[in-house]
Amino acid sequence: MKIISLCPSNTELIAYLGLLDHLIAVDEYSDWPPSVRALPQVGPDLNIDIDKVEAMKPDLVLASLSVPGMERNVIELQKRNIPHLVLQPHSLNDIAGDLLRLGEALDQQKRAQTIVSRYHAFIDKYRQLAEKIEQRAQVYWEWWPKPVFTPGKANWLSEISELAGGTNIFADIKQANIQTNWEEVKVRNPEHICLVWVGVQTEKMDKNIVKKRPGWEEIEAVRTNRIYVLEEALYCRPSPRLLVGLKKLAPLLHPYIFPKDDGIDCLLGQ
Repeated sequence: MKIISLCPSNTELIAYLGLLDHLIAVDEYSDWPPSVRALPQVGPDLNIDIDKVEAMKPDLVLASLSVPGMERNVIELQKRNIPHLVLQPHSLNDIAGDLLRLGEALDQQKRAQTIVSRYHAFIDKYRQLAEKIEQRAQVYWEWWPKPVFTPGKANWLSEISELAGGTNIFADIKQANIQTNWEEVKVRNPEHICLVWVGVQTEKMDKNIVKKRPGWEEIEAVRTNRIYVLEEALYCRPSPRLLVGLKKLAPLLHPYIFPKDDGIDCLLGQ
């Protein structure tokens, strides 16, 4: 079967199902596993070259609605009758469901069920550890610095925060994506700041910029230097790699509760 993936999270789902050999093309942002970088690219996820996709005659195109603007790709796929599957995950359970759905579509039900069982077991392990914590860490996630965007309750990062023994300071707002401002963040006074600027590599981010924002020297996270530059690929994509991100985050928030990150993917064992 010839498969084309139109966004990084879908490419990662294919990898967890052990079907990378069936991928014939990906979007230009797909970068994990590293081997997918050698595949032909069909454009950025918000501006896919549908003519190129159609010319490759795929058996299945994996589309997504996880980011506003992706619906244009789906409309074009429908117009041209290109076989496709649309995923729209917002929660950790949605991701597990997508693995099972994709496993069924690609005749990999057993592999999908095995991965999902490991996935839920790992989440349960961290949930049990998090339940021991009386004082939850107050966490601010920054997707973009100006204008300021941050996740709300309906995003997986609120769940990841809870599993790491924390609380997303914007979890009281129902939306998945919130535009706010520096003053509002200051008022909410997070104890930890996690910088995960979408599309920006960690080496190009400087946490000292945060310290220079007006009035932010009063924020608890800034006063205690609990500002973390994290890999956006581990936190901003709805795929099982979020659990790799969880392993990194949890000991930062509660080093005496959670095990030190060993760098191993709990689902793949590598």
